[in-house]
Amino acid sequence: MDLSLIQDIVVLFGLSVVVTLLFQKIKLPTLLGYLMTGVISGPYGLSLIHGTAEVDHMAEIGVIFLLFLIGMEFSLKQLIAIKKAVFIGGTIQALATIVIIAISYYFLSGNWNKSIFIGFLFSLSSTAIVLKILADKGEMHSPHARLTLAILIFQDLLVVPMVLLTPMLAGAEDNILRSIIELVVKLLFVLVLVFAGARYIVPKLLFEVAKTRSQDLFILTTILICFSVALLCNSIGLSLALGAFLAGLIISESEYSHQATGNIMPFREIFTSFFFVSIGMLLDLSFLRDHLLVILCLTILAICVKFFTASLASYTLKYPPRTSFKTGMALFQVGEFAFILSRSGIEYGLLDEVTNQYFLSISILTMALTPVLMNNTERILKYTYKLFIPQRIKNRLHHLNVKKTITEQVVEKLKNHLIIIGYGVNGQNLSKASRFAGIPYIIIELNPETVRHELRRGEPIVYGDAMQANILEHARIGAARAVVIAISDLKAAENVLSTIRRINKSIYIIVRTRSVKEVATFMQLGANEVIPEEFETSVEIFTRVLNKFLIPKDQINVFIQEIRTEVYDMMRPVHVDHNKERITLPYFDIVCLKVEQDQPGIVNKSLTESAVRSKYGVQVLAIQRDKRIIHHVDGATIVRLHDSLFISGDPDAISKFSNDICI
Repeated sequence: MDLSLIQDIVVLFGLSVVVTLLFQKIKLPTLLGYLMTGVISGPYGLSLIHGTAEVDHMAEIGVIFLLFLIGMEFSLKQLIAIKKAVFIGGTIQALATIVIIAISYYFLSGNWNKSIFIGFLFSLSSTAIVLKILADKGEMHSPHARLTLAILIFQDLLVVPMVLLTPMLAGAEDNILRSIIELVVKLLFVLVLVFAGARYIVPKLLFEVAKTRSQDLFILTTILICFSVALLCNSIGLSLALGAFLAGLIISESEYSHQATGNIMPFREIFTSFFFVSIGMLLDLSFLRDHLLVILCLTILAICVKFFTASLASYTLKYPPRTSFKTGMALFQVGEFAFILSRSGIEYGLLDEVTNQYFLSISILTMALTPVLMNNTERILKYTYKLFIPQRIKNRLHHLNVKKTITEQVVEKLKNHLIIIGYGVNGQNLSKASRFAGIPYIIIELNPETVRHELRRGEPIVYGDAMQANILEHARIGAARAVVIAISDLKAAENVLSTIRRINKSIYIIVRTRSVKEVATFMQLGANEVIPEEFETSVEIFTRVLNKFLIPKDQINVFIQEIRTEVYDMMRPVHVDHNKERITLPYFDIVCLKVEQDQPGIVNKSLTESAVRSKYGVQVLAIQRDKRIIHHVDGATIVRLHDSLFISGDPDAISKFSNDICI
């Protein structure tokens, strides 16, 4: 038995664990750890792996699983909800990048087809890296994160037509018209396949499998669908990756998509690691060393182009400069799907060995720089804003921000009012409460679509960045009584708080944040109160649990007060009275039982005559008769057939009583 493949797998997994652990220590993404593992173990590194062909085969399986999961996670409803950002923002970013890169590369190669393909490669960004960093920073609900996600979704969808166009760019077909017709026919076949599979075939098949309650059979069926559709598409000239995406899309429309996703996830993690390792193996370290200066210059150029096109997409959608800047800083890298596309380019001769080495080097460098630059976006933004933007442009930007707002007459009347910064769920609920209570308020919001919509509804809302002093002054920060900062971006909230405190030292500031660990930072910056969502959620959960266990309300309130004191008054020591009576769980229930048996000792008897309390050990609290509730129950109250009795007592006593009156 040849054990060389197993030895290679052990080496790859062992090295991946070590390298990834080191990368995690220095806050670099796992994906980069896999790439570095390939660089170290590959033929241009230490040559630890001998079965490179076998690793490539497993990498191909990884690509299939990756596209399969992308298809399953794809939601038409989510796409429709953010369709403008996806299609307009995504088209501008992708098309602008392709055009700029293609024109630049054409002056080097003189070949438009290759130049367009290179533009394809550099137009794609890393969904895995960017979303992981945004989630770690707690910015997934911020305006720039929502726009970034929309553009990434468009890029993921764009991979499909790019894969289909690659053979045409390579000139694999002499007759372009025939190629286009064949492409249209294939696309029609794909649409029919997706519709028929999603509507008629797969849901019924998965339903029959799910009825067996066999986890193994469900997993096997899911994988069978994935590879069957992939092979079917491959047999008509489409790629395996496209087939896998379509298979995922078919399953995504069924009610079993979440279960299938959970089952496939471990397989994806294993095999995609082989894919990124195989990409790392292709990087020639000696080539990187010999051409380091050129590669660094090209890397900077690629970053600038992608930063510009992503910012341009954001600006076109009327997002403020700050959001545009942060969107550009999130999308400047080359993504993992570009590696998938590059394999097609090599296969069809659109990517030669030297160009591929430049592409790999630039891609890996941009990925490595992503966490560094994204985690320091605020500093870079401040530095850029302070040094490189002339004062006249700053004034113009401020003027534009203030112009798109409510009328000056409405603002001028504001006094002793509330300022709400951010119009998410918290901001919306707060504005409703303020309107109900008759509290004058004004909202500051960065999303232009939200501002336009709410202005039509009559909300007093201002378009602008609350980090800018003139926006706050326009909202009459000097005359306001309180400010609530309800935005998701942690760094932005800190900057807004600092700006407010510089303008108004006495105003009452409440900050909403995600985590308890962020409370101290906001308190030091001058917040009067900080409300951490995770803590308030936990308070609501344990309050409901204690209520369910019938803990007295006063004891629950005392406990909540102690917990809140401990969290919110961190600078004040909390003295715990250890002699205080401990909360104990009462061993009784309150239930409703319907009298369904004509029990002579109970039915048509008063509670005194039936001696329910002494005989069964239960207490009748109330009686529902027909649609009427009898709240006042005493010894003279008579129990009738079909009455519903609300009783309390320990579970054993209730069970005994239930046996006598219920069927």
